[in-house]
Amino acid sequence: MADATEPSLAEEQSSSDVETVKGDRDDDHIVDILEEERQAASTPVPPIGGTSINNRYRELLEADQETVSEDGSTDAIPQRAGSPIDSLLSIPDDSPSVQGSVVSSPASSSVLPIRGSRPGLRSPTPSFRPFDRRFQSRISSPSISSSSRPSSPAFLGGHSRTVSVTSQFLLDPGETDTPSPPWEVVRWTKLSKLNGQAFSEAGRRNFGSPTCLAVAATIVLGTSKGIILMFDYNQNLKMIIGPGTKAVESGPITSIAVSADHTTIAGGHANGSIFTWDTTRGAARPFLSIPPLDVSQLQNRTMDGHIPNVAITHLGFLGIRHTALVSADNRGMAFSHLATRGTGSLGRTVKTTRILGRYPDSKPPVGRTLKPSTVLAFASLPLGNVEMATDTIGLTAMLTPYLLVIVSTTPVAQTQHKSARPKEVAAHSAMTGCLAWFPAVKLKVADPITGSHMSKVKLVYCWSNVLTVLDVDEIPAEDKDKPASLKFRARSRWKCEEPIVAVQWLSRSVLTVLTISQRLIVLEDRSMRMTEAFDLIYKHIYHVDLFSKQLHSLVEQLDEDDTSMHGVVADAFYMGFKAYKGRLFLLGFNDVSIGALSNWADRLTALMENGDYVGAIQLATSYYTGDANKLTVGLPEDTPLRHAMVLDKLMGIMSASLKYAFGQRQKAKGKADDNHLRELAETCFVGCQCAGDIDFLFDEMYDLYEDAGVEGIFLETLEPYILDKTITTIPPVVMKALVAHFVTKGWESRLEELICHLDTATLDLDQITILCKRHGLYDALIYVWNQALGDYITPLLDLLALLVPLMQNGEFAESGNLMADEAGLSAYKIFTYLSYVLTGRVYPTGESIPETISQKAKAELYWCLFSGKSITWPKGTNKRFLTKPTQSQEPSFPYLRMILKFHAPDFLSALNEAFEDSFLNDSPDRQMNGSPGRDLPEEQIFGLTVDRQYIVSILMEIMNPTDFPPADTIYLDMFIARSLPKYPQYLLFSGSTLTKVLAGLCHYPGEDLFEDAQLSSEYLLSVYQPPDISDLIPLFKEAGFYRILKRIYRADKQYGNLVQTYFEDPDDRDALFDCIMVCLQPQTGLTRRQIQDVHNVIKEHSVALVKLDPQRAAKTISDSAPQLHRHVLDSVSAQPGLQYDYLKTILEPEEGSSLDKSLETDLVELYMRLMCKFDPSHVPEYVGVIPSADLKLENLLPTMEETGVIDAAVILMAKEGQVQEAMGRLTKHLGTLESALHNLLDGVGSEDHAVINLQESAEDLMQALQKYTRVGIWLCQGQTKTFRDGSVSRRRQKSPTKDALSPDEELWLDLIGKTVQITKQLSADLQACADKEPPQIPNGDIHDDGSSRSFGATKLLTLLRSLVQNTFTALLTSTSAPPTPSSATRSASSIGTNLSFLRVLRAFLTRAAASSPNLADLRAVLASIFSAYAYEESILRLSNRLLERSLFVSVKQAVELRQRGWRPRGSTCEACGRRVWGPGVAGNVFEAWEERQAEEDKKRMQKKYPGLLSPGSAMEGKGGSVPGSPAEEEYNGKGKGKDLSPRLDMEGRDWGVPGGSSPSGLGERKGGALVVLACRHIYHQSCLEELQAREGRRRTIHGEYRCPIDG
Repeated sequence: MADATEPSLAEEQSSSDVETVKGDRDDDHIVDILEEERQAASTPVPPIGGTSINNRYRELLEADQETVSEDGSTDAIPQRAGSPIDSLLSIPDDSPSVQGSVVSSPASSSVLPIRGSRPGLRSPTPSFRPFDRRFQSRISSPSISSSSRPSSPAFLGGHSRTVSVTSQFLLDPGETDTPSPPWEVVRWTKLSKLNGQAFSEAGRRNFGSPTCLAVAATIVLGTSKGIILMFDYNQNLKMIIGPGTKAVESGPITSIAVSADHTTIAGGHANGSIFTWDTTRGAARPFLSIPPLDVSQLQNRTMDGHIPNVAITHLGFLGIRHTALVSADNRGMAFSHLATRGTGSLGRTVKTTRILGRYPDSKPPVGRTLKPSTVLAFASLPLGNVEMATDTIGLTAMLTPYLLVIVSTTPVAQTQHKSARPKEVAAHSAMTGCLAWFPAVKLKVADPITGSHMSKVKLVYCWSNVLTVLDVDEIPAEDKDKPASLKFRARSRWKCEEPIVAVQWLSRSVLTVLTISQRLIVLEDRSMRMTEAFDLIYKHIYHVDLFSKQLHSLVEQLDEDDTSMHGVVADAFYMGFKAYKGRLFLLGFNDVSIGALSNWADRLTALMENGDYVGAIQLATSYYTGDANKLTVGLPEDTPLRHAMVLDKLMGIMSASLKYAFGQRQKAKGKADDNHLRELAETCFVGCQCAGDIDFLFDEMYDLYEDAGVEGIFLETLEPYILDKTITTIPPVVMKALVAHFVTKGWESRLEELICHLDTATLDLDQITILCKRHGLYDALIYVWNQALGDYITPLLDLLALLVPLMQNGEFAESGNLMADEAGLSAYKIFTYLSYVLTGRVYPTGESIPETISQKAKAELYWCLFSGKSITWPKGTNKRFLTKPTQSQEPSFPYLRMILKFHAPDFLSALNEAFEDSFLNDSPDRQMNGSPGRDLPEEQIFGLTVDRQYIVSILMEIMNPTDFPPADTIYLDMFIARSLPKYPQYLLFSGSTLTKVLAGLCHYPGEDLFEDAQLSSEYLLSVYQPPDISDLIPLFKEAGFYRILKRIYRADKQYGNLVQTYFEDPDDRDALFDCIMVCLQPQTGLTRRQIQDVHNVIKEHSVALVKLDPQRAAKTISDSAPQLHRHVLDSVSAQPGLQYDYLKTILEPEEGSSLDKSLETDLVELYMRLMCKFDPSHVPEYVGVIPSADLKLENLLPTMEETGVIDAAVILMAKEGQVQEAMGRLTKHLGTLESALHNLLDGVGSEDHAVINLQESAEDLMQALQKYTRVGIWLCQGQTKTFRDGSVSRRRQKSPTKDALSPDEELWLDLIGKTVQITKQLSADLQACADKEPPQIPNGDIHDDGSSRSFGATKLLTLLRSLVQNTFTALLTSTSAPPTPSSATRSASSIGTNLSFLRVLRAFLTRAAASSPNLADLRAVLASIFSAYAYEESILRLSNRLLERSLFVSVKQAVELRQRGWRPRGSTCEACGRRVWGPGVAGNVFEAWEERQAEEDKKRMQKKYPGLLSPGSAMEGKGGSVPGSPAEEEYNGKGKGKDLSPRLDMEGRDWGVPGGSSPSGLGERKGGALVVLACRHIYHQSCLEELQAREGRRRTIHGEYRCPIDG
């Protein structure tokens, strides 16, 4: 088929991609060198091995990172670690070796400072736990990434050239345009000769304008005059098809197809005709002619076929047959055409079968409406190069605006798959659709994902901006005679930024997508990664509007709420966008172009020609490793095949680039750029490492750098590869240059790391050893001795030799600062060295030593240290190594003794690691590798007999208190105490020895070792139980080993001493409370004596217990020993704050805690007194909660009055029944506050600077007046309620006189009288102060001096007047509340309470008149009383207004919702299709509506005036009329329906026609009542009920309907 890609030819493309397109070049251009290299004799391809940085090229694409300067001074002194544990556990490359100083290397290993007690070596950290750490060398980690300096310049970002490979790959899709690559992504070629014949003026005049394109073995164009032009690839016009036949009378060619064997061409015309032409027989007449249906055939439906004058928009052949076609037209109909065998076109008949769509006059299915449709995309499955079951069934894919349909046409038409439009399609986007098949093909190399040698059939289809790839799997049938079944699975989905108008397969794994803005996008199939994107707008691709006329109703009826609809229908582009054999063909309005993606070789050449050879190497490396977009550049997915294709090109580019770069450098020496050469070196290193050809670096590349005098660039680039062990062997010449360069730069420490990562077999040992000793590179020296010579004793002796000058008569030097001494710093490496070798690790890299060598090395070191004598080494010489060369006699175990004198903690720490090794397990009977002892040298025989017991015995003998201070022997005690629990089967000690060890641990020399000593003692006591443990308890107490004491007391059930120990332990005080709880809980089972012991300890330390945490102490005592409360409180009587916190926890426990009810009353009273002092605001609340019986009023009142907690006192007195006394106490306090405020107001105006303080004090007093007034109101209200509750019993007694006041009324009268008195007394003072205030200054009354001169008397006056108002409001509220629910009682009580208010008011006025004869004095008071009434009235009015407004809004909304109604979607019945309302509706609908309205008006009048319109009434006469009704209007309707348009609820209930029957007469004439559903579909009621009857549905009892369309 024309728009299918044949994979067999696509595979041929990959083989031709190896060749490079050549062009004209300058004589000295780099491409000439590349050409010479390519023509040179080829060398064998080196093996490609995997390394740890195979993907190193990715690092070149990362962002530039900050680099640390590598320059350092040779005089720099490295800083020591703060403590040994910091030194040992630090990252190896954090050492000062980065500075490049000479002395940095000796300090680079684990530097272990001496304890603070030793002069010259001061440690800022007191304790460093020597047995809890592990020694580590700075070179122990080979990882480059952990280094503090940059890994290498080679691993920084890509080079900074403007045209760089970093901008061409591994980028986001949005970045593929900027900057543009130096190559053309697609190389376009205009077919000039073809264009001259088809698009010239003469060509258009003779043949018409090209309208569609098909590509196969020939290029076929269809024209607007119904003519087909066939060109070969030499652009020769091979055939003109159509002139002189019926084809030119059938209108323009609208679709075209080519058969699988390229011999038959089919053309579809605008009038619906299809003609096929056999190109092997000429074009005199068509091979087949398939006309559209004529009028009679269309009406009688005697056969299928296209409708006349409907354009054939899609056409395709089925399989290999010339007589089987499929076609689709613009009206959304598709057909398959099968011609019978015969002689010529006259003897053949064509059978046409409809496979999609409906004829225009077809009736829609019942209950469904037909939406306008068309075939947006259409394609038959082309043939692949392998037989498949899909080849014989005529598989065809069709895309409509709503569905993807895949049908098989042979032997019968059958739908195989349907898929709806995906939900991801953007709402209201442009409507587009396209698809393309790719057949199953046989693969040369198995698919890397599936492993199959055969690819699957797949289909790509697009709706708008969503692209989907569909895989077709064949499932063989169990019966061999039956065909295989097909399974369709959507595998991948991709969303584009804009709608897609055309899609084609460029190859099996590459898709090309054309968007609506004519932007071409290249996609990889499986990853859905966009690899290329560029504009084709300048190509003017041919497109035409095919679908908008058919689909215009979808756009015109666009519903904003319906997201499935589209906003516009896009033009069709598929007829001008084709792909064939990996090439793209574009039909433009003025030309035809052919394009091909640039392959990988073209892109490399373009970079080279552009001068970016660094980018070319990087891109070639990415092609080799597979990191680039290999599929789109013609590289295979198979790794070995890709490597074979790219390797020669990569090596040739590197060689040519190097020669060209150094040639240019030679020509322009004054403009030499070392940075450019460094960048080139980094890129070549990465390329060689990825390609596995390291020899190129040293055989060719190094010579070029050396000849130019810049070998330092090469050597510095080489460094990270050595550290990563990617390169472990270098030639001696390069090694010599490496040493010279790093020594010259002062980078000895970095050189040391390099040596430790190289294969020692390639090193010049004499040169290396001399260099290492000269510069103090002992890490490298030890590594060379161990690895190259297998000698482990010589490095130990070299390190011991550094200690000899530091020892004076066998003792460590007591003066000087060893930290600044190079030899002293290097000597510390001895401990890390011993730790590594004795645990089977290579020093300093940390790798494992082979077992045989490890056994030998351990034996030699143990022999050197523990043989007890000085040794002669190397063997056969007379060189005996002496620790005291100035003395005539060596001590026993000289080397061990000297190391212990130097630093015993570190040596014992190294031994602690060595003890963990299994080498010491089987001594003394083991033999190495089963060899007899007589065949082994002395050092190994002795070393094999050493075990842990022997080592510890020697250490105990040497480190005696006579020769070593306690600062050293304490570490031996810790070592023994920790080793015995770990190796009990290998160590044996007497009880006296272990007791001495415990005693030694108790006498630790400094507080810095306290924790280590206690922990070691716990280790030892876990396996050793001293028989005289009681004798050790005083030592443990003296040492402060409280954890050990607790364990002993707990085991012996000495709970009193246990609690005592918790009190004494300063570090575990928080656990004291838990200990007391556990000891005193009943489950523990303590005896009475043990409980008493615990109680005594608590009593003794009760003050400390409460000080520690009063809350927890109170809770613990309350839960465990509540009888101790009084003793504890008495013990802290001098600290009332602690007492208060303690009692608060008991008396006011948190939620979930229970209250201790056993407390005595005096403790509650004590708590009340303390509360008055510490939290007086809480007293009233607490008094209201506790029972009054628990308190003694006479004990509390003095304290309350003293602290001013009057409100609590009033509450307490009221609870005791002393209501009158409480009111008296309250009014007295109100009088006190009044006097205080009066005195304060007298002082206003004396000094301006005190106005602010006076105002604050006045406000505080006024708030206090309001507070205590509220207390009085509370008291009166409570008494009023009590009086009402007892009113029933008092009715039986003699009622008081009319003018007598009840006790509660007396309280109200006293309170009102006091508040009125206060208001009257203070009003005059406040008014006077208000008159004295200066005029207010804007912006806050702030004067120039920053003070506020306003006293605020007006505000205070308002607050004062509110006292009386609030009091009368409360009185009114209290005396107006109905006390009982019964109506009779409520009425009587209301009268009584109102009389109560009036009696109080009259009594108050009587008393006021007696005390103030002048009525003017009562004016303000009366105004306050009346304002209380006015306030209550205003509140009620406001509430009523708010309620009325809210009710109005709610009722208005309800009315609007009721009157809104539904508007039908259309004007025709969804079932019968007849118009039911609107213009043009048949029948007297409006008259029927008027009749219905008149009937409803009549019914309303009957309801309103039932007597007037009743049967037989006068209003039924001739001339009667009802007021407000239409006069003399007669209603003639006889139907039962209420309304032509019935009202429905949200469920579709029909309330318009009771009983479901239509109006009499109206149903026959107009279709009856209408039903409008919630989905906005409208039906005749009779039609809807008929549909429901067919579907088995019945109308519910409430008249509920369901829509047949939407359910």
